[in-house]
Amino acid sequence: VQLVESGVGSVRTGDSLTLSCTATGSEFNTRLMGWFRQVPGKEREGLASIDSFGTAKYSDSLKGRFTISQDHTGNSVYLQMHNLQSEDTAMYYCAARPPCSSRCLPSDPNEYNYWGVGTQVTVSS
Repeated sequence: VQLVESGVGSVRTGDSLTLSCTATGSEFNTRLMGWFRQVPGKEREGLASIDSFGTAKYSDSLKGRFTISQDHTGNSVYLQMHNLQSEDTAMYYCAARPPCSSRCLPSDPNEYNYWGVGTQVTVSS
């Protein structure tokens, strides 16, 4: 499975931005996909995840500003981000894994098998 992220890189404070992630290669009928971000010197942070049934989970720190969604094929996921702030500046990554058991943590990057190369988002005033 290959994951490719895309989205405009530089925005202004208060702007909105949507990132896309498309999975290609072998398919799995049920899977979990997630969005993460990382800034230099810090751990990768889980933002949101969505399973093949459309069940979404979010990090409490986002305060409702981000929304994860997927297309009808399930091969593309999106991250809508609103009211972007300077602290949202980071490298954003898409990740995927086979179905998650009840014991897995969708926000834990170690749970994921496949990763995109990331796309830089820079928020400036």
